[in-house]
Amino acid sequence: MQLLVIVLNKVEKLDSLLEKLMEKGIGGATILSSTGMARELAKHIEDYPIFGSIRFLINPDRKESKTIFMVLKDEQVDLVKKVVREVVGDLSQPDTAIMFTLPVLSAEGVGF
Repeated sequence: MQLLVIVLNKVEKLDSLLEKLMEKGIGGATILSSTGMARELAKHIEDYPIFGSIRFLINPDRKESKTIFMVLKDEQVDLVKKVVREVVGDLSQPDTAIMFTLPVLSAEGVGF
């Protein structure tokens, strides 16, 4: 098993992403609202003059991201990552999303 974490900056894609995952038989995600470090620092820009350029690196219209947690079987991970790329686009582009996996050694209450 693996924990797939997706930090979705393109929050407007959330519903499409969840729908596409459901179509593929993938469910059981937990979604939290989140804020990135650069955005948080930008709130206090006058306190940290060295970070003045941060405001040019972030989308000022986006107030938060969505962080999605999913415990998956090993064989589901590539499918989910593919769906994320299809819906969100090229993750190497700024202000899209990041995703990573961590091994899950034990889990209870997981419905598979």
